[in-house]
Amino acid sequence: MRVDVVTGEGLAAALEACTDAYYLVHSMERADYEDGRGFADRDRRGALNFVEAAAAAGVRRAIYLGGIAPPPGTEVSRHMASRLEVERILLEGLPDSVAFRASIVIGARSDSFRILVRLVERLRLLPFPTWRDNRTAPIDERDAIEYLARAPNVAAAAGRSFDIVGAEVLSYGEMICRIAELMGVARSPVRLAATQTPAAAAVVSAVTGVQPQLVRPLMESLATDLLPRNREAARLFGIRPRPFDRAVEHALAEWERSEPLAAR
Repeated sequence: MRVDVVTGEGLAAALEACTDAYYLVHSMERADYEDGRGFADRDRRGALNFVEAAAAAGVRRAIYLGGIAPPPGTEVSRHMASRLEVERILLEGLPDSVAFRASIVIGARSDSFRILVRLVERLRLLPFPTWRDNRTAPIDERDAIEYLARAPNVAAAAGRSFDIVGAEVLSYGEMICRIAELMGVARSPVRLAATQTPAAAAVVSAVTGVQPQLVRPLMESLATDLLPRNREAARLFGIRPRPFDRAVEHALAEWERSEPLAAR
């Protein structure tokens, strides 16, 4: 069915007779950085329209996937602030909803992972800005999907948000070096003394072929550690997170089934 959450067109028909609904909508357009308000405004309108239509249709639970919040007291990027606002709208409007927060998802179709792989593939010297030492716990795409699949049937999860993470905490620099090792290529890291996100995003966009309006907000999210508040989700949902290397190997193998990697 065709649905436009920003205008609300098609929502009522799509949600008819549904008891649970997945809300996996993220706005990310060039205008977000030109007018200063489009990014969050579209996300907000979409979430509000969805909640109104879902409540009218009798939907019991919405399931949402957003991003892990930075530590208290640190600046929240516009990208992350919008994700957290959508989460709040869903949990308030549909009180039995479940929200998941993930940082980097390791999968063949994950934009953040694809950017890292493209950098390793195409650069012999890897520039590491100051965010290289910030840490997170990347999650295997298969584990993230399993959390989503189990969400409708876990009663104790109602009305809550959970950080979902992989088995290991790694710095961004460590992640890139491990990906290079698993790809079987030799790459030399170059440590930079500063982070210039707009300029760096333009360079990364040119190297990877990913649109700058996607690269820039992702890079803004690297400015702090993105670590889980706790690891309760794995116990509650009965999931044993896969190690980072297994996640990368699976993602690369799946990638190469449809598209060769020059550096492999």
